[in-house]
Amino acid sequence: MRYQRILLKLSGESLMGTQQYGIDAKRLEQYAREIKAVVQKGIEVAVVIGGGNIFRGLSGENHGIDRVQGDHMGMLATVINGLALQSALENQEIETRLQTAIKIDEVAEPFIRRRAMRHLEKGRVVIFGAGTGNPYFTTDSAAVLRAIEIKADAILKGTRVDGIYSADPEKDKTAIRYDKISFQDVLRKGLKVMDTTAFTLSQENELPIVVFDMNKMGNLLKVVTGEGVGTEVNV
Repeated sequence: MRYQRILLKLSGESLMGTQQYGIDAKRLEQYAREIKAVVQKGIEVAVVIGGGNIFRGLSGENHGIDRVQGDHMGMLATVINGLALQSALENQEIETRLQTAIKIDEVAEPFIRRRAMRHLEKGRVVIFGAGTGNPYFTTDSAAVLRAIEIKADAILKGTRVDGIYSADPEKDKTAIRYDKISFQDVLRKGLKVMDTTAFTLSQENELPIVVFDMNKMGNLLKVVTGEGVGTEVNV
């Protein structure tokens, strides 16, 4: 296996499937099966999910909601998604723990780094909810931060495209896909991988990022086995 411990970053929108809002049960089950296949190979898996399928703090600000208040609402949305994924994984008989950056004792454990790492060592999937617990930080930033804290080998960003392109492949048919690219080249070419804070944090800590199509069955397993799926960003 190419990686022993990974952090999988999923967007909240990815859980919508073909819906316009909320959580698609079939998509959720698909993701749970994909994660199960990796866990059964002995890979330690942590997950961060966004909350954009339910609420975005930034969009709430455009409707008169205070940004800090809106970001806290967004954090709660990620907890809802985390609970949904936890249930789906447990339906696949995978042990899980949900840890949150804000205390919700009746729902989840508080984030404790050593405890999270111990869960991973025992083969449990650890889902991190509520972002970093701070407003103005995206779940991309939370994913990179948690990946560094738990000493993950890489952060795998599951998207609906099969890697990083020179332009938007949905708009430009001549766009070129990169198999591998350096952090410096991503910045030089102005490519969008993550928000600036998250990307810089990843670069400074030399944490590889792999962008791949999560919606294609078997891709997650192919990434961890090093089959050349997606695009790897590295030093």
